[in-house]
Amino acid sequence: MSHLRFKEVEVAFNRSPIRVAIPSEPPSRYYGCMVFNRKQMFEYLSRETYMALTRAIDEKAPLDRTLANDVAAGMKQWALDHGVTHYTHWFHPLTDGTAEKHDSFIEHDGKGGVIEQFDGRLLVQQEPDASSFPNGGIRNTFEARGYSAWDISSPAFIHDNTLCIPTIFIAYSGESLDYKTPLLRALNSIDRAGTAVARLFDPNVKHVISYLGWEQEYFLVDEALYAARPDLALTGRTLMGHESAKNQQLEDHYFGAIPMRVEEFMLDLEIECHRLGIPVKTRHNEVAPNQFELAPIYEETNLANDHNLLLMSLMAQVARRHHFRVLLHEKPFAGVNGSGKHNNWSLGTDTGVQLFKPGKTPQENLQFITFLSCVMAAVHRYNGLLKASIASATNAHRLGGNEAPPAIISMFLGTQLSQVLSSLVDDERDDNLNFDAHEELNLKVSQIPELMVDNTDRNRTSPFAFTGNRFEFRAVGSSANCASAMIALNAAVAQQLQWFHTAVERHVADGTPLGDAILTEVKRLIKQSRAVHFDGNGYSDAWQQEAERRGLDCETSVPLIFDNYLLPEVIEMFGETGVLSRVELEARNEVKWEMYVKKVQIEARVLGDLALNHILPVATRYQSLLLDNVYKIKSLFSPDKFEQMATHDMTMIETMSAHMQVIKDEVGRMVEYRKVANRIEDLRSRAIAYHDTVASQLATIRYHVDKLELMVDDEMWPLPKYRELLFIR
Repeated sequence: MSHLRFKEVEVAFNRSPIRVAIPSEPPSRYYGCMVFNRKQMFEYLSRETYMALTRAIDEKAPLDRTLANDVAAGMKQWALDHGVTHYTHWFHPLTDGTAEKHDSFIEHDGKGGVIEQFDGRLLVQQEPDASSFPNGGIRNTFEARGYSAWDISSPAFIHDNTLCIPTIFIAYSGESLDYKTPLLRALNSIDRAGTAVARLFDPNVKHVISYLGWEQEYFLVDEALYAARPDLALTGRTLMGHESAKNQQLEDHYFGAIPMRVEEFMLDLEIECHRLGIPVKTRHNEVAPNQFELAPIYEETNLANDHNLLLMSLMAQVARRHHFRVLLHEKPFAGVNGSGKHNNWSLGTDTGVQLFKPGKTPQENLQFITFLSCVMAAVHRYNGLLKASIASATNAHRLGGNEAPPAIISMFLGTQLSQVLSSLVDDERDDNLNFDAHEELNLKVSQIPELMVDNTDRNRTSPFAFTGNRFEFRAVGSSANCASAMIALNAAVAQQLQWFHTAVERHVADGTPLGDAILTEVKRLIKQSRAVHFDGNGYSDAWQQEAERRGLDCETSVPLIFDNYLLPEVIEMFGETGVLSRVELEARNEVKWEMYVKKVQIEARVLGDLALNHILPVATRYQSLLLDNVYKIKSLFSPDKFEQMATHDMTMIETMSAHMQVIKDEVGRMVEYRKVANRIEDLRSRAIAYHDTVASQLATIRYHVDKLELMVDDEMWPLPKYRELLFIR
């Protein structure tokens, strides 16, 4: 910690000082100091082991297990040199979070003492209890065995005196019980398929790499206020609360000056991230009050996803040091913008070519449009699956409003690129193409002019937008594991690239020049996928109707959206690419339906408790005060004067009674709906029942509670209000 100095900062409410770390050296001096990266590997491993390990990582090959003991010895020594006492296999179960079981390094030394021990067997594979993690029926609850296995492509790191080893997590029978396993399979699949297509343009390409840059949005609230809101603590969002008189309507928070307390938190968080090798770069105020965003430099998708999950844990931990709580729920406050996690996705080759970056030559642009057309075709064919990959009980509150993309997957391309694709498809002349004997593309394609990066404005209403050299998958929710969207997207595009390569080879085998074959398939894919291309306003009612006419998936019920995972063509795609088996897909859907039910169920229970045990008693007491006041007025004044003076209170009493009665009735109805739904054995049907009956009650009850909030004495209202929660002091 020699690179840090500290200063005292006072915190609002309790005014207790906290120690804030201030870097005394630039991040480049301490970046990755808690990561077993190549610098540490070179220092702690033998030259032979270092070369073998880095070669396996670079070539995406398995590591010879005979070297595992050498790697473990070096990793252990590095960890001990940093004061580490425990190690853990760090994995991503189907909960959208992370999991870890800590073991100390100690073993008996045979002399009544202990020694620090950590060998290759413990590094490569462990057997954590799999019985209590979501598995969708793959495992019985009494069958505990599951395996975690080291992912060499994601470096180990030290967090809170524990050596964390990124791993996959699989069942005893071999099926994946996590997000990392299918993500790695999807990345391998797009590597193989993308490389085959890229070699049509450059035979030197050995690998195609998927990159991810996430943008993490979040809210901060004061810890004391958070503790006074049971709904925030138990569900992550406010289940009741009337809008503040001022929220985001002036748009003065967006990109505004960062509040001092928040900036101290951000700096502390950035230091922790940089020490752990998370390349966070950008920070700013978002649109809603108390809403912020941070974003990193792009990384390889698997590592970027690991870093995002680690970041979410770090955010919660660092926030507590600053007497904040981080809210990652997609819609913690009604009436203001929710939070997303935009996934900026791109592909590149090991030769340094960005495959979604337009070039300056016809050959470069044909390669660009080739990959673009394959993405269009995949997104069109699997638009329902992509929506299912980002669907959840929490993200459903965010999507569809005038703040986030609609629950319809379409692609934004921009004016210039749209015109180029239209002219390419509509112009059937191929006389500008030729292919020489040395199998080098020598294209002069008049239909493909020089294309410029950032040649058009962005479209914030598009869930999947081309933004110059990448696609921004904007529909991903802020609390989600990025892997869910990345698995579906990379697998779908991988299949399309496979099909494209096969089709081109077939044309060439029939005697068609390679350039003509490529262009023929590109044109076919663009024509075939035109329905998914939309550059207009995704918020408009007209687009909802147009999307349905185009055959795009317009379903808004989350349980029904999950059905897309089990469509025959989707099962076939995941099987063909080797990403997920039918058994794994069926199990994951069971988990998704169960998770949906539980989240809505918890919200319903919390809202019912708050309404009956917090709101109604307070409203009743205030109503009693009004009644007492009415009786006193009546006893002191004449009937004419009484009617004049008590009219307002009488109206208030009557209005409050109406709202209170509705709340009692609707809570009772919600409880009955829950009882009926809970008796349904089939998880899909139960989730649908919760969506159709229970979830709809939440908004009804909230409406009447929020009306009472405007009427009851502010000093009596039992919960912090939006004007207190949304503005940091």
